[in-house]
Amino acid sequence: MKVIGRINAICGRRLMIVRCDAAQLPKLYSIVVDQRMHPVGKIMDLFGNVSKPYATVLCQDQCTSQPGEKVFAR
Repeated sequence: MKVIGRINAICGRRLMIVRCDAAQLPKLYSIVVDQRMHPVGKIMDLFGNVSKPYATVLCQDQCTSQPGEKVFAR
């Protein structure tokens, strides 16, 4: 398990934007879990500045996590 970063925003029902740590970029299509180790979704895209990247996560169901929570990659 490695930390992806913190949730920056929730867009619509199934899309969340996560601020990543540049030193530990996750792989595309990695499974994302929350602090309780419940599966949240998959990483669909990495974008932004090289020093401050963002990830787009497509949630399996409706996003129940809140902005500011940490998320992890499996």
